[in-house]
Amino acid sequence: MDTDRAGLRERKKHETRIALSWAAIRLTVERGLDNVRVEDIAAEAGVSTRTFSNYFGSKGEAIVARHHDRARAIAAALRARPAGEPIWDAITQAALEGFALGEPVPDTRVPDQTWVEGLRLMVAEPTLQGEFQKAGAAAEAEFALVVAERTGTDVGRDVYPRLVAGVVGAALNVVTQQWLVAEPSQSLEAILRDVFGRLAAGLPDPR
Repeated sequence: MDTDRAGLRERKKHETRIALSWAAIRLTVERGLDNVRVEDIAAEAGVSTRTFSNYFGSKGEAIVARHHDRARAIAAALRARPAGEPIWDAITQAALEGFALGEPVPDTRVPDQTWVEGLRLMVAEPTLQGEFQKAGAAAEAEFALVVAERTGTDVGRDVYPRLVAGVVGAALNVVTQQWLVAEPSQSLEAILRDVFGRLAAGLPDPR
């Protein structure tokens, strides 16, 4: 019974964290970062500002939390892929799973184009760049460990796992940026398969 209660508490904490992060993203997309307060985010998620402070130190941390969660989901999905699967096939499928869990789909109250334009402004916000960089570095370190496990390499001695992790981090950024600017619009899945297909092929000259 104690284990069940502990599991329920952890699940509720996880749900609250997600709700706060999505509230921060929605409000920032709709209003712009400078027009969003911590109090607004807490109210949108239906919690107190004190509860917000238990999870995040700033609205920037709350916004970037979904980016970090997605990266962790991709690492976890890669760890769960079949051991004999080729590395780039496994990474592609793991990335698809990770984006399916945290895809920046439009809020129903916001027209699609408005949502995309708001996201574009949000990710370009200078005050968020440091948070995105911290989340990216943490994600790359975690991803390198998983790649090392799959390939029998050592993160401390071998360049391969860190190189792959760095390339994957850059590729995921390209996927997101391409999704934001593509005309006509494309699905994240199509862009991701294209980007990772090129990596798997060794980035051949497109000519």
